[in-house]
Amino acid sequence: MAHLRSRRRLALAVPVVLSLTASLGFLPASATAAPRAEPAVQAADSPQLAYVVNTKTDRHTLASVRRAIAAAAGTVVTTYDRIGVIVAHSANPDFGAQIRKARGVQSAGATRTAPLVAAGTTDEGAADYLTGAEAAKVKAAATPGSEPLEADQWDLRAIGADKAAQINPGSSRVTVAVIDTGVDDTHPDLAPNFSASQSANCVGGVADTSEGAWRPYTADDYHGTHVAGEIAAARNGIGVAGVAPGVKVAGIKVSDPHNGLFYPENVVCAFVFAADHGVEITNNSYYVDPWLYNCMDDPDQRAIVDAVNRAQLYAQKKGTLHLASAGNSNHDLDSDAIVDSSSPDDSTPVERTVDPHECFDVPTQLPGIVTVSATGVQNLKSYYSSYGEGVVDVAAPGGDRLYQIPDTPSKNGRILSTMPNNQYGFLQGTSMASPHAAGVAALLKSEHPWASPAQLQWLLKAQADKTACPESYDQNGDGTQDAVCEGGNRVNGFYGHGIVDALRAVK
Repeated sequence: MAHLRSRRRLALAVPVVLSLTASLGFLPASATAAPRAEPAVQAADSPQLAYVVNTKTDRHTLASVRRAIAAAAGTVVTTYDRIGVIVAHSANPDFGAQIRKARGVQSAGATRTAPLVAAGTTDEGAADYLTGAEAAKVKAAATPGSEPLEADQWDLRAIGADKAAQINPGSSRVTVAVIDTGVDDTHPDLAPNFSASQSANCVGGVADTSEGAWRPYTADDYHGTHVAGEIAAARNGIGVAGVAPGVKVAGIKVSDPHNGLFYPENVVCAFVFAADHGVEITNNSYYVDPWLYNCMDDPDQRAIVDAVNRAQLYAQKKGTLHLASAGNSNHDLDSDAIVDSSSPDDSTPVERTVDPHECFDVPTQLPGIVTVSATGVQNLKSYYSSYGEGVVDVAAPGGDRLYQIPDTPSKNGRILSTMPNNQYGFLQGTSMASPHAAGVAALLKSEHPWASPAQLQWLLKAQADKTACPESYDQNGDGTQDAVCEGGNRVNGFYGHGIVDALRAVK
């Protein structure tokens, strides 16, 4: 799986190129950003690319830009009028250069290069399914009042989620939307808390809300189902429990059916859909493909940052808090330079060295999004988790199969959760850390229903258990530090403001 690698998020006053979208104030006061469907894209002899075209939001400019798209041999797929984002397709190799010259266009660029098999989620390694014999062993260790497989859920106990559920399991008026590979809402641990009315398939940039459109394509697209269970698997005596087993969970599918990638137009659709359907929290365990880092001196990558930022800021303005995973590269995301050898991930990658303060991870680094690093059972940063002072906001259990092994029936340092087709499995990654923090945020929202996204983020940081930098981080014992933690005892690059605490959240 590809890794999400977060960095220092965009400052609201810097860089100049984002001045139009760097604050919530640029958005109109209208209550909807619903897209207007356009005629279907016609087949062309030449390969077509998808583009995002970002404009001013007045109707005259939007109409003018749509005409310019047609004149440049493009076809409008969707227009998000209220945020000034148009999704277009074109086989014209000069479309990007031509449309950027059109009056009213503020940025525009291709959202892909060429299709290749890849993925954009942030789990580390293959899934490890729980077998029947293993499940029987775990169930035998169950304690009164716990779920049958909870003995293997060291992660719940690490943040006090088991005890928090006895005080406040979360409100059914709070929904966490899993923007991901789809959610299998037929799973018995997910069905009781699933919100179909807040779920959709956003692939292609237009929301499909038909029955089951949000479900994974195949059982191999398990990532979103696993994440959903970590957040809100019901305490119903069947299998596992989520951090917030009383809240609702929705699925917004954004992964491409052909290559598994999370293209920008799909994510734009997801953020707007979540906002317009009353979702309080979104979980984002991915990075937007095809660029691991989007550099602002490249017109295509700049347009991607602009489009997704407009959509997520729109959602924030409507009351939605976003959480995202920090990535699995063990990179210092506040460093001067990072080597990116995986972009673009939909064609032939070209190694490049980027400055993480000028080339941005999307959506993790965007303003107001909570960045989450991963920990293991010893409350130590997981060996793979990226980090960085001023980048990471909070930490949460993501698992560590190498160096932090729990005393559980399965002795598995990864995270156990739901899988498609009524199964259960272990995964690790910052993909698993982010939903733990999202679950705690959902508990906080349940306790403080009127809290704004900014207030909710402050509460999430305030309740976190302050965790100091370790004296040594030589995980493999070779005498070399595997990562360097910078910062103080209360806020630092490994753990941000600390490890989330579900019990403190409900107290």
